[in-house]
Amino acid sequence: MSNAPTPRLGILLGFAFLTTAHAADDAPKLAQQFLGKYCLECHDADVQKGDRAFEKFALPLKSVTDIIEARDIIDQLTLKEMPPKKADQPTDDERLAMIRALREGTVAAAGKFQSTGSRTVMRRLSSREYENTLAVLFGRRVDTLGLTADFPKEKTSQHMDTIGKSLVTSGFLVDQYFQSANRLVETRLGKPATEPRSWHFNSHFLQYEELSGSHKSAFNYRYLCLYEQPNTDTRQGGYGHIEDFKQGVPVSGLYDIEVEAAALHRDTHYDPAIFGIDFSEPFILGVVPGDVTKGHIHYPQAIEPLLASAVVPDNTPTTLKFRVWLEAGQTPRFIFPNGPYESRASVVTINKRYKDEFKADVGSSGVGRAHILLEGKLPHIRISDIKINGPIPEEKGGPEEIAVFGRDGFQEAHALDQLQAFAEKAYRRPITDADRQPIRAMYEKRVAEKATPRQAALDTLKLILCSPSFLYLSEITEEFAKALPTYDLASRLSYALWAAPPDAALLASAKSGKLSQDAELKKQIQRMLADERVNGFVSGFLDSWLNLRELGGMPPPREVVRSYYAEDLPTSMKTEASLFFRDLLKTNGSVIQFIDSDHSFVDKKLAKLYDLPEQKTLRLADGFQKVSLKGNTHRGGLLGMAAVLTVSANGVETSPVTRGVWVTENILGVPPPPPPDVVPAIDPDVSGATTIRDRLAKHRTDAACAECHRKIDPLGFSLESFDPVGRWRTKYPQVNKKTPAPKIDTTGEFPSGETYSDFATFKKLIHDTRADLFSRHLIRQILTYTTGRTMELNDDLIIDKLHDKVKKQGLGLNTLLTECLMSEIFRSR
Repeated sequence: MSNAPTPRLGILLGFAFLTTAHAADDAPKLAQQFLGKYCLECHDADVQKGDRAFEKFALPLKSVTDIIEARDIIDQLTLKEMPPKKADQPTDDERLAMIRALREGTVAAAGKFQSTGSRTVMRRLSSREYENTLAVLFGRRVDTLGLTADFPKEKTSQHMDTIGKSLVTSGFLVDQYFQSANRLVETRLGKPATEPRSWHFNSHFLQYEELSGSHKSAFNYRYLCLYEQPNTDTRQGGYGHIEDFKQGVPVSGLYDIEVEAAALHRDTHYDPAIFGIDFSEPFILGVVPGDVTKGHIHYPQAIEPLLASAVVPDNTPTTLKFRVWLEAGQTPRFIFPNGPYESRASVVTINKRYKDEFKADVGSSGVGRAHILLEGKLPHIRISDIKINGPIPEEKGGPEEIAVFGRDGFQEAHALDQLQAFAEKAYRRPITDADRQPIRAMYEKRVAEKATPRQAALDTLKLILCSPSFLYLSEITEEFAKALPTYDLASRLSYALWAAPPDAALLASAKSGKLSQDAELKKQIQRMLADERVNGFVSGFLDSWLNLRELGGMPPPREVVRSYYAEDLPTSMKTEASLFFRDLLKTNGSVIQFIDSDHSFVDKKLAKLYDLPEQKTLRLADGFQKVSLKGNTHRGGLLGMAAVLTVSANGVETSPVTRGVWVTENILGVPPPPPPDVVPAIDPDVSGATTIRDRLAKHRTDAACAECHRKIDPLGFSLESFDPVGRWRTKYPQVNKKTPAPKIDTTGEFPSGETYSDFATFKKLIHDTRADLFSRHLIRQILTYTTGRTMELNDDLIIDKLHDKVKKQGLGLNTLLTECLMSEIFRSR
């Protein structure tokens, strides 16, 4: 009998809930006989391999532990990982009958233990949804305010940040909501009327302390120079500020900035390896906000979104113009995003290797640069003149004023009507008398306290922004009802697909009542999927499903992978995954292409990282392009993407265990059991004489570890072909010159007996034998993310039917997502 799951078994499993081979009374006997024949030899009370003892396991299931054990047995039988290949094997019919009995048993027991009744716990907006919602409501970006910078770190459940039970609201968070609402309203709508003014700077450009002496000697502070990318270890010229404008702008608003700048020495004769950047690309100048009261002006700060950027022409000073939004007290800072990875190291190297080129003494410290600035060719951006003008007047007072008070502005006689109209937008539904009462009470209270009518309105606006009706997806379905009413459905749908509130068209559909109809719901889903705002879903879902939120959390050392920092590779990595997902959505491509695909999307940076032919023709200005991967055995599908390979490593080294766990959790949807309480460490080899596979082989001789590692490790062995940032390799790094670099062994064998020889055959094995596991897991992940609750055992029947329906239609991603959003699970309270 073949160890690979047969097509017949796969089809029968899909209909496991739809057929009944044994009466309910026969299930306990069947399970007892199966366990006795195939399992108890290794899993009785005396042996307990893998910490599993099934001697007392029986149907019907009587506890949560029983349900967990039953699901575990189902997973092992489905994957044919149990019984082990050397033991007697059940027939397909026996295996299927056991799986059916267990699955029917779990469904029967579901809902009795630790269940939400398959209902979503009323949840608050996550931090990203909160900021997105405010940006939509007020018509302008709010990331310059850093409203959530001091919020507690968001709790996730299985990497999902949309799960209601995890989105708790503490007293501290409630206070933070008030502080954020107060800052937003007062900064944007309570600011004093301010006439535009101009500032001009062309001298006294002080820089970081270590650069001060060199700049005084060489330029007498005439120029503001950028020498490296922002956020380096030593911070020597990554942030350029205006010393005489550290107080920042007087009020929040739009400001025009003119910068006279030149890119110098992009044609330097110094060894390019010193700088670690691509000199074929022009230098980029960026503008970020800074606040001298929030931290060192030369260092990274919590609030520094990129406000604008431009290419800097070579050699000749050229005026670059930017219009940016700055909050009161913020000052513009200039950055060099594609600059050298660390200026101090560059200067030290130049002083050593090129000292004979300088007439002036290079000094003994090694970090002096005045002589290089005067005589050498140190690549940098030189700013000679800066003009700032603003705040720029905006029509009707700006989008915030229009959003709250309409195009005619605040009107005292209609203040309550204006506030209630805004509350309806904020609450994403028609407001009730219960909503109107606190709005009226707050406004009248503030007027009675002698506040101006406008200030009373602004204070009431803060109340609206702190209301549970704003902060929560407060589904108002009656307790006895199951289906969501249309306004609740509209909010759930918009936050699922856009991570933002419903637009006018969706609210109109909800108001008419048509949204509850299949045809109208499908129409709205397709409209929303075609909108650019669907990026809210794509980025949020990929961050959750693939844990890409953690990308960059454990970066490699700068000296090992300079390009990771100099070229901002994490952004390119995530963009590839996002564009690939978007393309499958647009074309309705099969989700099986997530396992293996003949194309992807890369920019020049990734083309170089992947060693693709396009690295010779692509320019940064070309952005991302769709590229063919036909015949490329190193890439294709999620497992060939640098984002996945980086997030499943620790930045310094790789491990088949870590990546194997990532594959089983995120691709197959079969989480491994937790490790034993005491897990022996894998001994490091500082000599470099052994590979991680050698050390794992020793590790697996421990009985406590062997049972799980024989399932996990084969899922990671082929991925050892990739280093911690996803570059292809055939050998491990050489630890010392005396010991050759160990070769990487990419072969592996699954517990079911299937073998692979390399990364390509590993993907093919997953594709051919485990595609159903993947696509079913993807459905569960989408439903979990979009409903805000974890799928439960009694959801399985619907999920199986949904999977069967989508599979018959070709497993297109658009089809799959649409069917998930039209399912009973998504449309239920």
